[in-house]
Amino acid sequence: MTIKSDHRHLYLQVIDRLKADIEQGIFKENEKLPSEFELSKLLGVSRATLREALRLLEEENVIVRRHGVGTFVNPKPVFTSGIEQLTSISSMIEQVGMVPGTEFLSAVETVPSEDDLKRFENTESDKIITIERVRTADGEPVVYCIDQAPTSLLPSDFAQSNHRESIFEAIEQTGTVRVAYAVTYIDPVGYHEKASPILKCNRETALLVLKQLHYDEQDRVVLYSKNYFRADKFSFHVVRKRV
Repeated sequence: MTIKSDHRHLYLQVIDRLKADIEQGIFKENEKLPSEFELSKLLGVSRATLREALRLLEEENVIVRRHGVGTFVNPKPVFTSGIEQLTSISSMIEQVGMVPGTEFLSAVETVPSEDDLKRFENTESDKIITIERVRTADGEPVVYCIDQAPTSLLPSDFAQSNHRESIFEAIEQTGTVRVAYAVTYIDPVGYHEKASPILKCNRETALLVLKQLHYDEQDRVVLYSKNYFRADKFSFHVVRKRV
């Protein structure tokens, strides 16, 4: 198990070796790793080198370090997707052979705030609907969703519906709006007082928050979404092309 020297920095070799050991099942998901002293001795590197490798592995969400307890192997995300295309959560769940579901939490219509007026460029008379739902995979909660849109963009009977349908699709049902693109912001967060309990996460489970502004063909924001994904279940990537 000792690291063999090559042209790269030792901490990079340690990262590759630990990833390989995890891949081969030497260290299993949710299993506690040996202590820093034991690992550094097994790998033949200093504890400073090991700590740098562990720090980077934690940033990659490969491991999680729990203060006073130890270092554990994170389970691999079940769902992975690129964010270049607008893909529904249901599609991501179905692609891995699981059954998507929706748990409705609330739907509230309010007078638009200053932020709403700036975001949607609507009038004060146009109410904003905020819908909170939980998306499930085989019955397990995996995403907490908050969607906001002006009520004028939705079908007239939407307020009386069960809100289990896609608000994205509901907006396009009117025939007057077509969502052309979205701008997405991704923020990693730790324990969240509201989202984490809803998703049945412990304090060590990180979340990925995707904030999306959906624009129509006239470059108007027609839908704002804030989705909390369990980081142990989802991963996202971007394809970057050389220009």
